[in-house]
Amino acid sequence: MTAEPSPALPRVPWPANRWLQATLLLVAGGAQTLTFSPFGWWWLAPLSLALIAAIGLTLPANQLFRAGWLVGFGLFGTGASWVYISISEYGNTNTPVAVVLTLLFVAGLALFHGVAFWFWGKLAPHSAWRRLLLLPAIWVLGDWLRGWLLTGFPWLFLGTAQVDGPLAGFAPMVGVFGLTLWIAASGSALYGALWLLRNQRHKAALALALVILAPWFTGGLAGQVQWTRIATTPTAIAAVQGNIPQQIKWDPEFMKEQIVTYLLLTEDDWDRDLILWPETAIPITQDQAGEILTHINTRLGPDSTLITGIPWYGFSDSREDFTFRNSILATGNGDGIYYKQKLVPFGEYVPLETWLRGLIGFFDLPMSSFSKGPKHQPPLAVNEHKVMPFICYEVAYPDFVATNARHTDLLVTISNDGWFGDSIGPLQHLQLARMRALETGRYMLRGTNNGVTAIIDHRGRITRAIPQFTQGTLRGDVYRATGNTPFMETGSWPTLTFAAILIVLIRERDIPRPA
Repeated sequence: MTAEPSPALPRVPWPANRWLQATLLLVAGGAQTLTFSPFGWWWLAPLSLALIAAIGLTLPANQLFRAGWLVGFGLFGTGASWVYISISEYGNTNTPVAVVLTLLFVAGLALFHGVAFWFWGKLAPHSAWRRLLLLPAIWVLGDWLRGWLLTGFPWLFLGTAQVDGPLAGFAPMVGVFGLTLWIAASGSALYGALWLLRNQRHKAALALALVILAPWFTGGLAGQVQWTRIATTPTAIAAVQGNIPQQIKWDPEFMKEQIVTYLLLTEDDWDRDLILWPETAIPITQDQAGEILTHINTRLGPDSTLITGIPWYGFSDSREDFTFRNSILATGNGDGIYYKQKLVPFGEYVPLETWLRGLIGFFDLPMSSFSKGPKHQPPLAVNEHKVMPFICYEVAYPDFVATNARHTDLLVTISNDGWFGDSIGPLQHLQLARMRALETGRYMLRGTNNGVTAIIDHRGRITRAIPQFTQGTLRGDVYRATGNTPFMETGSWPTLTFAAILIVLIRERDIPRPA
């Protein structure tokens, strides 16, 4: 990617060596992974965007697809390559094939950045300032598309890391995409300020810096606003973390042992208001689990409810056939069943199943034949409270969670992150749950098989937790919430609409023809 900047492209001097540029773009993408858990270097995000802008402004428009793809490969190669563990260790796939599949996964995700950058070049092929102003809109719309297309991969949005950053106070107002937009705008402004300083325009650089830095310094004040009303009466909970090895999770010989483990870990807590077991804690379908559920109901206190993950099998009116569903069930002094709507490709269903099923072990993972549940499912009833559950991957979807959280008291998410071992994936997953609690102003109780099981308050803070790879029971209190945050009312549409308007107003209309 040899830089051939037009004379119309004002820029801070930058090396034109294409290999150095490619390396820096990979580094800029990889640095974004460090903004997320477990690292928490959120301040790297705008610096990364500034570096991307510095290189992107020097490149001809037809080279921006490759530039974006390199950024994406750096991000997902460092931040999402944990899928290798589930493919290799638990997918019955040999190492060379697992490496190839992981590379294909990362390279495929990087295409979203490549396409976004291609549009970036098309919208502003000649004007550096237009290109600089368009970068935040292009970035956030590219993220949105990645989180929506083909069920989406709503992971590693830069705004998520701000649950621990100074912009956290704005999350209940604008959501993760609004935070991402401002982070990208900060990166563009940082580069713009450097260019202004280089050209002796000190007052303009100062004014730009003040505007772009204002939210970073006022986020703490915004966080003092109480958008929801938190009850003063606690709900006593017990969340059980079984730490069941993934290798035996679906082995019939160990299914009874798993259920006994959860029963024993709950032995001292049957009178708690709410007891939570993780995803598929009962590893047999509900039509076969009658005796287990009856036993549980005999142990529960009169005011106690157990919520547990359990596979469901039965006739589906929508499919007009019998099918499996990943579900979560409430029993005791509460009732209801929820069927997972956002399924994980290859983990819970196999795209192009007739072609791929049986090709390699990874395409035959246990319980990879689930059907998604219907839309607009009611919350679970728990001791006269309305509890909205989310299963595993679903908590990554900001608008999905915000919409379903309306008119509910408490959020619950269950997961089995054992598929990803001791990688950074489960800790990123926990951070996503924290951001959803912050966006909705509600407590979230998170139950997992091997960690991190946690109580997350309405500001996204962990109040109590069980560490990873530990068997135990988390005891504590959660509090009901009433009212909705602005983000719950509007979703991400104000941010996305603003980004689209920005593109319409700033894009180049009259492209000068070469002499």
